Amino acid sequence: MAEFLFYFLSAFTVLCALGVVLNRNAINSSLCFLLCLVGVAALFAMLEAYLLAVLMVLVYAGAVVALFLFIVMLLDLNEKSPWSMKGMSTVSAVIAFALLVAGVCSFAAQGQLAALPLSEVPAVGASLKNYGHQLFTIYLLPVQVVGFLLLIAMLGVIVLSKKFDDVEDSQ
Repeated sequence: MAEFLFYFLSAFTVLCALGVVLNRNAINSSLCFLLCLVGVAALFAMLEAYLLAVLMVLVYAGAVVALFLFIVMLLDLNEKSPWSMKGMSTVSAVIAFALLVAGVCSFAAQGQLAALPLSEVPAVGASLKNYGHQLFTIYLLPVQVVGFLLLIAMLGVIVLSKKFDDVEDSQ
């Protein structure tokens, strides 16, 4: 039963991730992203990493997706853009797919994908105390920098999405 549940949740997560990428509507894409994060949280729960599952739902699904939805609602996405990025997105998709295939092939050639027996797998990060110590000592600066960058990005989107009709009329 656990194996079937794992395959079901994995397929659900991958299908939702494809929905994020392939959806043309930004709101539907954000909601697919929410479902994808819930699927990842369920996979964490299956691995008995309950803290990571709850943090995934609270922080990412609760805060980040809500932030994405508010930013998408602030932007006026009904307007047509002055230039088309269709060619650029096709080129970037081909490059990303080629890099993905090259990475998987290089791992397979080096034998990195071979499964280790469970007795040889080290229990790194199994202790919550060790995880908290590393988060608040070693990785404190990177976490704060990423949070600050997200704040700057959010403020930048808000400023860029604001329409200044009075400034254009006075000139």
